Amino acid sequence: MCGIVGYVGDKNAQDFLISGLKRLEYRGYDSAGIVTLAEDGVATLLRAKGKITNLEEKLAHARREDRIGIGHTRWATHGEPSETNAHPHQAGPIYLVHNGIIENYKELKQQLKEHEFKSETDSEVLAALIDSFYKDGAHPLVNAVVQALKLVKGTYGIAVVSVKQPDEIVVARSGSPLVIGVGHGETMIASDASALVGHTKQAIYLNDGEVATVKSDSVEIKTLKAEPVSAKVEEIETNLSAIQKGGYDHFLLKEIMEQPESLIETLRGRVNEREGTVRLGGPGLSEAQLRKIKHLIIVGCGTAYHAGLLASYYIEKFTPEITIEPVVASEYRYRQVYIPKDSVALIVSQSGETADTLACLREIKKQGVTTIGIVNAIGSTIAREVDGGTYVHVGPEISVASTKAFTSQVVAMVIFGLTIAQAKGVRTSILRPYVKEIAHLPETIRKTLESVKDSVNGLAGKYAAYEHGIYLGRDTAYPTAMEGALKLKEISYVDANAYAFGELKHGPLALIDDRFFEIALLPKGELYDKAISNLQEVLARGGHVLAITNEESFDLPVDDVIRLDVDAELFAPLIMNLVLQLLAYYVTVAKGYDVDQPRNLAKSVTVE
Repeated sequence: MCGIVGYVGDKNAQDFLISGLKRLEYRGYDSAGIVTLAEDGVATLLRAKGKITNLEEKLAHARREDRIGIGHTRWATHGEPSETNAHPHQAGPIYLVHNGIIENYKELKQQLKEHEFKSETDSEVLAALIDSFYKDGAHPLVNAVVQALKLVKGTYGIAVVSVKQPDEIVVARSGSPLVIGVGHGETMIASDASALVGHTKQAIYLNDGEVATVKSDSVEIKTLKAEPVSAKVEEIETNLSAIQKGGYDHFLLKEIMEQPESLIETLRGRVNEREGTVRLGGPGLSEAQLRKIKHLIIVGCGTAYHAGLLASYYIEKFTPEITIEPVVASEYRYRQVYIPKDSVALIVSQSGETADTLACLREIKKQGVTTIGIVNAIGSTIAREVDGGTYVHVGPEISVASTKAFTSQVVAMVIFGLTIAQAKGVRTSILRPYVKEIAHLPETIRKTLESVKDSVNGLAGKYAAYEHGIYLGRDTAYPTAMEGALKLKEISYVDANAYAFGELKHGPLALIDDRFFEIALLPKGELYDKAISNLQEVLARGGHVLAITNEESFDLPVDDVIRLDVDAELFAPLIMNLVLQLLAYYVTVAKGYDVDQPRNLAKSVTVE
């Protein structure tokens, strides 16, 4: 979950490293550090607890003209956030930055008696292990790295430099992403391509089990078995404006407001409103293969799981003879599951690097199940390992809390479900209403954001005063409630939980008091009256309710109501989620917390 950068070339390495770390700070912001090497091998190591600004203050007093270096922004696993535990770690002439977890670090540490350990991290153990082979005379540096990695259990993305070879960086990965940017007379390294934007458009995505020796004018890649690898250079599609705030106070608000445009990109070429059909080429399944599907597993974590759950509610409404099973990846990967014949698995991840989801993908493939990725990050590990896939094309999400990816993930999965239904011969008259609403969703989202933004902002101060929140919904509004509660808790630290309205009598009604507010999601539909009856139970016990509804006749005496005047009825809960995103944002602003970088979290969850 940490951010890694590296540079070797003809420009100032410190400048590149700091710039890159700023772009990767969403991957971890407990501490940060850089090391650069002069031509004579003299190293300049700078580390600081907290955010990149603290490191910049140190850099102001230690400017160098070095042309090679590596950097790191940390999300703490082993050892508390501190300058001592910050990367890069040093062992003799070796400096290392590491993303991942070394599971056998305690056993390795016991073997490294000569090294005086200064930190509590597993990463310093890896640096010392490399140094132990380097001292034994293994040259070049890559040999020592390979020998060390053969003893390691766990996950890693690493970049290593040595003062004895101040013209190269050795990088390797297993379970944690690394990208090599190829420029003119310079080569760059990052754990996310966003750090390379504006410097180069050419990138090499390292695969698991590969080690690269990187110099200013060359990249040599081999496997851990010393087999040469032919590097595939790909184009980075992200542009500089996509990773800038664009006039907004926070990336989160920018990304919420970008959803009309990001959904247009998701839908491009995939929806034919006039004919009432959809076309999804990425999965690569023939109509005969689609017709055979009887079991659909949807794998995700956090927001991606909620997206899968919401999509499952829709898909089961129009797709016959299919069992749909949304699962939490961190649990599913360890279950002894028999997956029946004619199953397909949707693997859902914004980053395409989510560790638990990736592990599920690999376990599912062992059973011979076809896997389809629903991914945003182009070139990511999941995108490369699935059998087929669909990019949602929402552009970078810089804020830790996911917003636009959720919306597009839901829609992309529903389109996949519609594709199955078409192949199975479901009547166009049944599918057309879904296709029509999907085609109009970008405009519906635009109108909704414009109409509710100010009113939600006006309510935020009131709801920021509560200690707890309860989010309630039925049918498709229930997964929406789950996602809304997650957004509030992850950025505002309000204890928010979601329940199906029908579950109130089975326990949650005991919570209703003045410390709690309740969000009631009330879309039109066959369960609207039942939800109203459930809401009456809350009001009878003195609940403090904010209702969100598109039903014109709603007239219960709630504290506040946000009325949605939208064309979408089938997808009204997806529109309601926009309100919940804005509410979480404005409540967090009202509380004065860091919106884009909430405590204890990071964007790309690449460790278990």
